[in-house]
Amino acid sequence: MYEIWLALNIVWEIARGLWPWIAAAALLWVVAMALAVRRPHGRWRATLPGALAAGLAVGLLAFLGIPSALQSSLSELGYWVDWANLLAMAAAAAAVGVAFAWPVLRWTRG
Repeated sequence: MYEIWLALNIVWEIARGLWPWIAAAALLWVVAMALAVRRPHGRWRATLPGALAAGLAVGLLAFLGIPSALQSSLSELGYWVDWANLLAMAAAAAAVGVAFAWPVLRWTRG
């Protein structure tokens, strides 16, 4: 349990240091959603599979790329908390990928 609490504290401290970038990304997402919603004849469901595929690709790239970006490798992950953290980070990256791909696909494909 201590490891999970420590991991959450580390994530919180990293987010505190990056809050301007997180706020800018959130604002960019709100603008993209506003532009996509204003588009006439909305077909949101038609663009969802493409957005999910983009999110899956982003999540897979994050799963494979995060360890090397942190000067580590998948073989260094020996503890279940390490794997849980990597999966959570990859899932978060996939969710962000879907969140940004969906309005962009809606805007471009109509």
